[in-house]
Amino acid sequence: MSKEIIRDNIIDTIIEGAQERKGHNITIVDMSLIEDTPVSKFVIVEGNSRQQVAAIADSVREYVQEHASQKPYNYDGYVNSEWIVIDYGHILAHIFVPEARQRYNLEDLWADAQITEIPDLD
Repeated sequence: MSKEIIRDNIIDTIIEGAQERKGHNITIVDMSLIEDTPVSKFVIVEGNSRQQVAAIADSVREYVQEHASQKPYNYDGYVNSEWIVIDYGHILAHIFVPEARQRYNLEDLWADAQITEIPDLD
């Protein structure tokens, strides 16, 4: 299986894990065609509260491990749960409360990347 297929599978699995806990406003930021980026893709997810952000992050980690047999290299942000990042190597999952997502605005920071919005389930 090619690395690109594995990456796409992990992205789909991150999205499914986030949606299990009602993560919404999901965006994929594809930086794979930009030179010298630290990763190839971001998956950005929003939760309504700190508790929901932590629950979404837990769900993503468990779901990806169970369905894609991939453990994160690292994760951080549980202390205040306003922004939790989960590192899967070439893919980072960012889970934000709305205020933090607006403040850091990763989509605008990487505006030259290909940005794909995933429709909410509900």
